[in-house]
Amino acid sequence: MTVEARWNGETIARSETTVIVEGNHYFPPASVNRGNLVHSSKTTHCPWKGDASYFSINAGGEMNTDAAWCYTDPKPKAEHIRDHIAFYGSVEIIES
Repeated sequence: MTVEARWNGETIARSETTVIVEGNHYFPPASVNRGNLVHSSKTTHCPWKGDASYFSINAGGEMNTDAAWCYTDPKPKAEHIRDHIAFYGSVEIIES
């Protein structure tokens, strides 16, 4: 199965090897178009995954604020999603 993350008419990520955690597809780093991501100052903390860093998505001339996140230094139980990127909000996740 191929999974795509799309927003504002652009494919932001595409992979056949996402990792699903808590209902979210985490895309391997190499499968994400980093040119669409802008680092954000937002961070959150998950008790079992650790601290998440956020990105805004720049696509089609518009910005989707804080719509992607990743764990660059996850806790041991979340090591399998280190540096993988997940999306939410109005980002469409398409499974085919």
